[in-house]
Amino acid sequence: MPEDHDKDVYPVPPRQTPAVDKQTTLPNPALILSKLFYYSVDVPVSTFRGIIEGIQGDKSKYYHQKFRRVPELTECREGDYLCYYEAEMQWRRDFKVDQEIVKVIKDRLRACQQREGHSYMQNCNTELKQFDQVTKAFQSRYADLGAYGSGRKCLMKQKERMMAETQKA
Repeated sequence: MPEDHDKDVYPVPPRQTPAVDKQTTLPNPALILSKLFYYSVDVPVSTFRGIIEGIQGDKSKYYHQKFRRVPELTECREGDYLCYYEAEMQWRRDFKVDQEIVKVIKDRLRACQQREGHSYMQNCNTELKQFDQVTKAFQSRYADLGAYGSGRKCLMKQKERMMAETQKA
């Protein structure tokens, strides 16, 4: 707008942010407490952690725990309860990993179905085959174990399935 405009005809629009109307000269207590916490707790802890990490060296950061593979139940000696326990924990980890694999494949199939619409049977054929393969493998291993499935029950189911296959042949 030109400087010599008529202010009655063209009023200046109001400001979007109102001016701060400070009522007191006292400082904000929340600001004081946040600065106090920062300098009394955060800075010393961060400094100490930086020193310790510098001493330890540059280690790779892992955001999940890596477990070594332990012997399966079939490889444990009789009466070795620690081996039984480790094999059971390994089975539970494998079960959770297999569940996540099925979830990922299912999400991929759903995304392809959403993307392709009505023609997903033709365009998502590889995802459908992969999903069928993964779910069949999961069902053959973990189906009919019930809510209290364990490594021992899974092993017995596998043994029964193998015996049934040898009787068919």
